[in-house]
Amino acid sequence: MLTALVIDESHTARAQVTGLLELAGWGVHEAGDAEDAHWLNASLAVDLVVTGATVPGSPSGAALLTELRNAGSTARFLVVTPEPTVEVRAAAATAGALACLPAPVDTQLLLDLLARRAAAPTALVDADDLHDTDRDDELADRLQAMYDAALPGRFSAIDRGARAGDPQALADAAFTLAGTSGQLGHPEVADVCQAIAADARRGVLAHSRVSALAGLAGVERRVADRRRAPGAVHADRGEPRGTRDRRRAQADRRSRAVAAMSAGTATDVLEQAADAAAGRLAARRRGPAGC
Repeated sequence: MLTALVIDESHTARAQVTGLLELAGWGVHEAGDAEDAHWLNASLAVDLVVTGATVPGSPSGAALLTELRNAGSTARFLVVTPEPTVEVRAAAATAGALACLPAPVDTQLLLDLLARRAAAPTALVDADDLHDTDRDDELADRLQAMYDAALPGRFSAIDRGARAGDPQALADAAFTLAGTSGQLGHPEVADVCQAIAADARRGVLAHSRVSALAGLAGVERRVADRRRAPGAVHADRGEPRGTRDRRRAQADRRSRAVAAMSAGTATDVLEQAADAAAGRLAARRRGPAGC
């Protein structure tokens, strides 16, 4: 399974790229600053690094890529920025980036680039050229099918965060779904997810918004409240909230989930995702064992 490291101080920007890569079968880890990026780069075998043009703790995203390369990284590099100026593109090229893409990242552009350009070294790619020559007419349909299959699981993560009384988990899950929904043409889902995440950042668990999201996503949400006290052990994860190792454990769980989805053919991936989502929904309807 291919592994990516997404670096940006903006959680929203990271979620947009992370969600797209995960839909395409990548295992993804995230870093919000240069320190975390260096730690993850030293700890993991990363195939792709996607960074913003500016990163806290480093002079620039391009400078950070150079630091990672000097530290031994063999990954492909991408730079993503709202304003890919001549200076930013030149710095990205100097750092060995495959492309400098405008943000928010176009779904088809990113995945076409990775599928068709990452196999061999090449000069810095111009995004306009990719739109003209590399657009896969079938990619949109494939992405939509993957999005539909993954949607129940994405919603389940949001629902668990709300029921567990975990604002951080709720915000993370909502941001991820907001990013992919906005990119794949579901603005109403993206808007609700962004509102849920914004509330969670203020410590508000917006159960009414989560219920509204369930309606938009076409899934059922149980009314029973299963919130756990802070520090309680999660039955589905076997670890207490707030532990020092939680960030790494979350990344490991995400990688294992993507690895499982990537084990078969493209058809198998969709079937496995749908089966897993159905199992989670059925488990929620049954409630805790013994009830």
